[in-house]
Amino acid sequence: MSYLKLRNIRKSYYLNKEEFKVLKGINLDFDKGEFVSILGESGGGKSTLMNIIGGLDSNYEGDVLLNGKSLRNNTEKQWDEYRRQTIGFVFQSFNLISHLTILENVKVALEMTTLTDTEQTQRATELLTKVGLKDHIHKYPNQLSGGQKQRVSIARALASDPDMIIADEPTGALDAENTQEVLEILDEIARDGKLVIAVTHSQDVANHGTRIVHMESGVIDYDKTLQPKFDVPTEASSTMTSKSFSFANMVKMALSYMRYNLKRNLLIIFGAAIGIFSVVLMLGLGSGVKGYMNHEIYQNVNPTAMQVSKKVKSEDNPMTAMLEAQVESSDQARIKNIKHVKNVEEGAYGANATLTSGQKTDKVQAFSTYNATMLKKNISKGTQPGKNEILLTKTDAKKLTKGDVNKLVGQQINFSMTTVNAKKQPVVIKQTLKVSGITKDMQNAMSYQTLKQMYSDNHLTLKPNFLTLKVDKMANVNKVKDEVKGMKQAGKARYQITGVGSMVDTLNTYVDLAVYVLAAIAGISLLVSAIMIIVVLYISVSERTKEIGILRALGARRQDIAKLFISEAGLLGIFSGIVGVGVAYLAQIGANAIASKAINYSIVAIGWQYALFGLAVSVVISLLAAWLPARTASKLDPIEALSHE
Repeated sequence: MSYLKLRNIRKSYYLNKEEFKVLKGINLDFDKGEFVSILGESGGGKSTLMNIIGGLDSNYEGDVLLNGKSLRNNTEKQWDEYRRQTIGFVFQSFNLISHLTILENVKVALEMTTLTDTEQTQRATELLTKVGLKDHIHKYPNQLSGGQKQRVSIARALASDPDMIIADEPTGALDAENTQEVLEILDEIARDGKLVIAVTHSQDVANHGTRIVHMESGVIDYDKTLQPKFDVPTEASSTMTSKSFSFANMVKMALSYMRYNLKRNLLIIFGAAIGIFSVVLMLGLGSGVKGYMNHEIYQNVNPTAMQVSKKVKSEDNPMTAMLEAQVESSDQARIKNIKHVKNVEEGAYGANATLTSGQKTDKVQAFSTYNATMLKKNISKGTQPGKNEILLTKTDAKKLTKGDVNKLVGQQINFSMTTVNAKKQPVVIKQTLKVSGITKDMQNAMSYQTLKQMYSDNHLTLKPNFLTLKVDKMANVNKVKDEVKGMKQAGKARYQITGVGSMVDTLNTYVDLAVYVLAAIAGISLLVSAIMIIVVLYISVSERTKEIGILRALGARRQDIAKLFISEAGLLGIFSGIVGVGVAYLAQIGANAIASKAINYSIVAIGWQYALFGLAVSVVISLLAAWLPARTASKLDPIEALSHE
């Protein structure tokens, strides 16, 4: 039984629905040990027939049988395996990959085997030694002569130990001396028991083989045996098993190409890194500014204490609604049960009070009972208020005296305010209070017990309208704050943070909003970098079209080609992200050195989360940008790709 059989192979091309028959019923048998030359003039169908035998073209009529098994219904995966395991290609134009050394060119075919990297290097070196290139293995193709390039092509064709070598005009670009050397190598391959099929238009080349098949206008003119086929040695078990390219192989190849075009890729990386740098720096600046504001605010308030009140309706006057939103004992118990809350104390806001000292009068819009959010260090003179005492702000104290406000400390002033009783009737509360001290805080304050006693003296009952809770430590403040805000009633928020805590949250929200806007503006450059990567990858696809054809001829799958360009984009993204984040950290060092001298605080705070985010964004954008070019590359027809100039 013949090793390879062609049965009634027909192939036509169509131009504007007009049929052009190229192969018109080819029937041939081939055996191992033969060196068959398919001879004929250009346009006779030789190359088309070779593409069919080599598994590059499956769109034909008829059948190809290998060891008696039909290949007609092969899937794309099976054709890829067929080219990897059975076929070795030798091309007229050599088709070496320019950015790889000749050793790496041969190893490309071996990377689709189960050999280890060391074994691959050993076999590639042995094959290059066999074709006389031992001293050139680390050279690049552009450093070799035409004859040397063709020998590399032959070594690569033999790398995976295929049973069939297909040589398309293997001597067409060589001089007489190199032609003879290449023919002798092909002859030796046939002697080793492989089937060698060479396409040629040279009678002298054809005469060198064991058999000549002449084609003319898509048919076989004659089939002539020049000498008996070579004996096929007893087959030894191969140490190689075919497999597809691994992702690591594609990454390695992508790295090699990036090194080959280092200057261009460095410019791409730098351009993309600008966007990552801008976004990460903006996020770090926002974090630092927010930290600085919180630091300055919490210098004047207790950071582990916060005020909680009932959630007020947005349509109500906030102060009026808050005054009427009484806090019940159940609210106090609920807040106290929150994890990390040390204690809870009652408090109350008051409004529309009048302070009088001698002939001086001061209208106070709002005041508060003294609570844990207020710091003793803010009292510039005197002490915190005790029974029947009031702590005045510096602003209000100035309205009650001339000259030094500290003279008010220890003096008596009259306090009055209007409230309502249970029947909603107005009641005026009056009390003489002693000034306990002057504070930098924004509100006048008295103890809760003092205000409660004032209400009681007027037959009124004081109900707290806020609670002050104390958190065990700073690290748990945000957890407690989030839990308070997360408490619901009828699907709506039950409580709100008031006082300075509310102001801090609002400021932080505004800072976050500003930072996100700035980061989004900076992120526009990421769009530019994505477009740049798309353009560069499309250029890369165009530049490497022949390389894609070579890889497909060697048995690479469509998805392997896609992985190649995705790997390249991913590497660009990783390097861009690293550079962008690295420069952002350098900018942080410089900015903080200046800020530390000016405000004694580090104004930029790039956390590891921002660095990781920047790196992730860089990679994701690059991979998204690679999708269309990679898809285009994977769909290239291998025959057209190989003929690309």
